[in-house]
Amino acid sequence: MKSDGDWAKQVKGIMKGELKRRGVTYQQLSDSLKTVGIDESSENIANKISRGKFTAVFMVQCLEVIGCKSVALSAD
Repeated sequence: MKSDGDWAKQVKGIMKGELKRRGVTYQQLSDSLKTVGIDESSENIANKISRGKFTAVFMVQCLEVIGCKSVALSAD
């Protein structure tokens, strides 16, 4: 059974992986979020992702603005 920490690591990995696949920096993500009315600094984004603890709403907002249409929850 996974612990909360394990779930947080998985979510963190998903977000970081999707950003890396698209070559998107935290600053670019911050700028993109601003275009849809979400004001998050790059530092705040980095902290949220580093902790792996953020809302599903924030995750979907991020994935949407970087053009992610689907997400694999595991490598297998």
